[in-house]
Amino acid sequence: MTEPPAILVVGPSWVGDMMMAQSLFKVLKLEQPDVQIDVLAPSWSEALLHRMPEIRRIISHTIEHGQLAWRERQRISWKLRSHNYQQAIVLPNSWKSALIPFWAKIPRRTGYRGEMRYRLLNDIRPLNKFMLRRTVDQFVALGLSKNDPRIGQAIANPRLLPEQVEPVLQRLKLEKNHHPILALCPGAEYGPAKQWPLEYYAKVTQQKLAEGWQIWLFGSKKDASLGARIQTLAGQKKGCINLCGQTSLLEAIDLLSIVDIVITNDSGLMHVVAALDKPLIAIYGSSNPSVTPPLSNQAHIKYLGLKCGPCYQRTCPKRHLKCLRQITPQQILEILKSYN
Repeated sequence: MTEPPAILVVGPSWVGDMMMAQSLFKVLKLEQPDVQIDVLAPSWSEALLHRMPEIRRIISHTIEHGQLAWRERQRISWKLRSHNYQQAIVLPNSWKSALIPFWAKIPRRTGYRGEMRYRLLNDIRPLNKFMLRRTVDQFVALGLSKNDPRIGQAIANPRLLPEQVEPVLQRLKLEKNHHPILALCPGAEYGPAKQWPLEYYAKVTQQKLAEGWQIWLFGSKKDASLGARIQTLAGQKKGCINLCGQTSLLEAIDLLSIVDIVITNDSGLMHVVAALDKPLIAIYGSSNPSVTPPLSNQAHIKYLGLKCGPCYQRTCPKRHLKCLRQITPQQILEILKSYN
């Protein structure tokens, strides 16, 4: 009996990029319904990948972004030699990310040209950013032949599968009652140039609490102080619950699946919320929504497009952060009125 084809995808190192990679997985399944997709990815991403039905196996590693980890890469590649992959698709553009498929002797190794990867990849593609401006379109194109006319056309959006949320609600002593829930995601792993001011989040919190809404704050342990600051600036903790650092990523996914609307910076959680098909307001500062938009028809994007942006810097090089400060709480509250 002939084994079904198997493809190894070398996944990216950021939550948002990993979410966008699901559109590639969907295309691979569309092209070859019986294909088996394994993903080589950082261990933190297992929570996301477990909720993507297209994936057969997750091969996790602890190699940090930018780290060489020569021996660890060799160990993984030797282990993968017995998996009989027909193809590897390498999503990161670094030469290090192409080492494992090369050492694993996978016959076809697909990826974009960059960082001296000519020997490591044998199905190397030029990246036309005028044709493929969005990151998700760049990922999807690697799942098609080089001259496929569908490259750059409409794609299937990522979709995560939430599970039962009751155990999480019970553990955190939360209630899903008749009060609508507004989720806030005030962090951004990339840096403060992507973070809408905390005092603005606090003003929105004050107004929505006064209208009878619940406020749930989401983020990692690094964002716990941001959530606490919003509570302090809002002047009360009752009804405004700081969940930053209190949940695993899987638990955050399940909780976000039951909220009514989300306000978020351009962050990994923004892409998670989009994949849950929840209404969201995405606030952009130093980045560009035409490159990494939330992949959802329910997303409302706020972006000023100032002359100094998008700068893609971690902190504002001009030190005024006008791209975010000029998006006022009143503007966001006006959008929220349609969800009352």
